[in-house]
Amino acid sequence: MSKTRFGIFMPPWNSPPTQNITTSLQRNLETIQWVDALGYDEAWVGEHHSAGSEIIADPMVFLAYVAAQTRSIKLGTGIVPLPYHNPYHVADRMILLDHLMRGRFMAGFGPGGLPSDAAMFGLEPAALRPALDHDLGVLMKLLTTTEPVSAKTDRYELVNAFCQVAPYTDPVFDVCVAATRSEAGPRIAGKHGLGLLSTGVISPKVGSPAPPLHWDAYAEEALKAGHTPDPSRWRLVVNVHVAETREQAIEDMRHGFDAFCEYTQKTIAMPSITAVGETFEERIAWMNETGIGVIGTPDDAVAFLQRLADRAGEFGCFLMLAHDWANREATMRHYELFARHVVPHFQPTRARLLAAERHARERHTTDLAKHTVAINAWLPPEQQLPPQN
Repeated sequence: MSKTRFGIFMPPWNSPPTQNITTSLQRNLETIQWVDALGYDEAWVGEHHSAGSEIIADPMVFLAYVAAQTRSIKLGTGIVPLPYHNPYHVADRMILLDHLMRGRFMAGFGPGGLPSDAAMFGLEPAALRPALDHDLGVLMKLLTTTEPVSAKTDRYELVNAFCQVAPYTDPVFDVCVAATRSEAGPRIAGKHGLGLLSTGVISPKVGSPAPPLHWDAYAEEALKAGHTPDPSRWRLVVNVHVAETREQAIEDMRHGFDAFCEYTQKTIAMPSITAVGETFEERIAWMNETGIGVIGTPDDAVAFLQRLADRAGEFGCFLMLAHDWANREATMRHYELFARHVVPHFQPTRARLLAAERHARERHTTDLAKHTVAINAWLPPEQQLPPQN
């Protein structure tokens, strides 16, 4: 069994927007510090500029701050909406981050999730995916070659541009493209030989139909462009919250799940991320009964993730969506329970530990008898242990 990586995908959803922004950002930092301490592998942080709840305007600035206060967790932009930016500025700053982080940096790109963001920059949603495709070609040349790059669009111009510093990671840090429902992300990622961040995966309950995953489209496009698809660079973003009991997990949700659902229903115009239901109970049912995610015990999470793993086949990493559904204490407890009781089911060490336990139990009667005899040989008659048969 290969080692499955685990991490978090933090847009971040700091809802409701009436919260203190400074303390919300501090909580985001502490969340990443906590999952780093628990041994999670990756944390991805997004970029947004509107709608009130997703408050990190520059994930690179935020991650530079986080990197200095974490130990080993890899940190990625999840995602930078590349059509909003000049690719040269993005490439140069990411190379700088890669050096400052000594190879812990990862890059994630997308067309931009919030239409209200794009509207402020005069960009139409229909133009964003073609722009992402074009700009990634420019950016990857800047990251991986010394060849001068010239490009001109209605958004920027480069004239014989090149990055004077090579990345710390040779030849380049991991670069991924996000995908929600459409095939645009997988096909763009495959075309440019990049990794894939599937943010809209659904693991249905047994017997229910499921929308297709992104891998087939990604692999097809990669092979067409002469790239070898690498499943270890495929990351699946999932919705999970666990507690000691299902009842406690649902009770935890009363803190902020309704605010999250209303944000998807009434604020952000993203048809691929829209909660269903008007009451708390209906929304919990939408999450648990349709396979959108799981709110329950660690065992429930294991079953949910195993169904998704069985569908996906070979892949590299599960990323839990980071959120404010529960209060801080319940959220931190969730990450700890998940690390202790869910992650091991997808790691090679679990099989070894169970084999070691099984081997010891098979020998238990014989070993106990021998050990008793050995100890009694050094005890006076009145202190001897009873014989073990």
